[in-house]
Parts: sequence; structure tokens; C-alpha cells
Amino acid sequence: MSYIASVSWGKDSLCMLLELIERDYPLDEVVFFDTGMEFQAIYDTRDKVLPLLAEKGIIYTELKPEHPFEWTMFEKPVNGTKNGFHHGYSWCGGMARWGTTEKLKALDQYCGDNIVYVGIAHDETARLEKGRKSNKRFPLADWGIHEGMALIRCYQKGFWWQEGNEFLYGLLDRVSCWCCTNKNLKELRRYYHYLPEYWERLKVLQNQTDRPMKGHGKSVFELEERFRSEAREAQEQKR
Repeated sequence: MSYIASVSWGKDSLCMLLELIERDYPLDEVVFFDTGMEFQAIYDTRDKVLPLLAEKGIIYTELKPEHPFEWTMFEKPVNGTKNGFHHGYSWCGGMARWGTTEKLKALDQYCGDNIVYVGIAHDETARLEKGRKSNKRFPLADWGIHEGMALIRCYQKGFWWQEGNEFLYGLLDRVSCWCCTNKNLKELRRYYHYLPEYWERLKVLQNQTDRPMKGHGKSVFELEERFRSEAREAQEQKR
């Protein structure tokens, strides 16, 4: 039986990995499911840790979707019970978390019955209950490390998730796939103002689907007009 750490290279799973190594827990392998839609800071974090894994003799494995993310989003033939035949699942998130489903399925299939360390923090009680399986271990919860503590420990070890001059965890509640529709309006507003490269990428995706990124008709373009209008009003109030 092997001991595998499932690592997304976000704050919680990275904190878990570093602590597992420091506390000398049994660890044979680290596995990462790359959606292809991660922030560059996620890949940079991964690349910073890989030499440590090699030094410790820990195997590193990277899994990928069967098909590219954007093919599944826009081109996959889908025969839906509600919308009939169409191409692509469109945006991922909310009630249509097809990317997460594929990720969890791939990880479960790869890891099998081996012991799997999962980076869910002590204060994420709902996720902990939902994720309970006989071969799953939740070290952060066992150690009493909550989300805020995990982030601080990563900062203390020199991991910042930096994009240009911005630090992602200073802008976003969760550093998941950059195109996830679970991003709230506050986060999307910060994309528009501080992460323009990713905002432009969202516009490219929105151009390829009729479904708005957010519910109630809030396409990326409508949100852009809203954020632009808010910025104009803020400037006028300063005068």
C-alpha cells in the first residue's frame, strides 16, 4: 500500500504537503490533476516544490483530463435531458461542476485503495463530512490547522501565489481554476481591475457560449460594463 498526497498547489494542499514532509509522515507520491485552466501562479508553485520532492525521493505524478478543457466546454457532443442535443457543457461551476467531477473521478481511479492525504482544513466541516472515505486522510483537520493558518504557514515558507504585482490570495477567496463560475462578484471585480490578462481570457470564453458566466443574464461583457460604470462613478465622486 502506498501513501499519496493529492495536491492542487493551492494554500491548503501545499501546507499539508510541507507539513507531511516536515513531520516525517509516510509519503510515497504526490499527484496533481491539471485541468489546464489553472492560474500561472499555481504552476509556478508546483515548479518551486518539485526539487524538494526529488530530493526526498517522492514520486510526482500529473494527471490530465481525457480531453482538453475547452473541448469539453464548447465541442463535446451532449444529449441532455433538459436541453436536448448540443455541443459542450459551457461554463463549469455551480450546479454544473463537470470539471470537478472529472478531476475527482480521475484521482479516485488513479489512487485506488491506497492511503490518500487530502488538504481540507480544520474549519471546512462540510467538505470534511462529504469527503469521508475509508482510505482518505485529512491531516490539516487532525492537526487543527484552519484555512487562515494554512495560508500564513505557506507565506512563512516563501510561497506567495504572485501574478505580476498581485498576490492571488489577497484578491480571491479561493484560487481555483481561473474560469470557474463559482467566483463571486467581488472576485470578478478584482479580476477586472487587477488581473486584466485573465479578464480578457474570460471574454474569449464568453464569446463562445450563449450562457452568461453568472446567473440572471450577467455575461462577462455585461459585468465589464457594470465594473466600468462603477469605476466612473467612483472617479466622479472624488472630484
